[in-house]
Amino acid sequence: MEWLKAFVAGFLATLLFHQGLFGLFYLAGLVPAAPYNMTPVPPFHVPAVMSLAFFGGLWGIPIWAIIRRMKPLMHWISAIVLGAIGPTVVAMLVVFPLKGIPVTAQTWMGGLVLNGFWGLGLAVFMAFMVNRKKV
Repeated sequence: MEWLKAFVAGFLATLLFHQGLFGLFYLAGLVPAAPYNMTPVPPFHVPAVMSLAFFGGLWGIPIWAIIRRMKPLMHWISAIVLGAIGPTVVAMLVVFPLKGIPVTAQTWMGGLVLNGFWGLGLAVFMAFMVNRKKV
């Protein structure tokens, strides 16, 4: 049940933290696309934001497995760092090239910031959903 909660936390963190910050970047003129992209994507033709949230949920599971027993300060720092690095590396080295999206220093920095904020969101939601044992 804890792993389902980690998936839900990652899913929600994508919708609220990742896309929320992306929206602020959009309003500031830092990114060209609006958040909450509802364009259908293959193969199931679900909105792009829901596909992104699904993968955010999947990322929540291994990251939670790593950070769940850490002491509080390391728990929060690790959530941010692992959230920033793991999804960004996969996005920049696999997803973007497959989609023909250029990978630049700006996309790396944006990815690290957005996904680090997503990692914080994962930890916040898990704090509400799971009673952590004291280490």
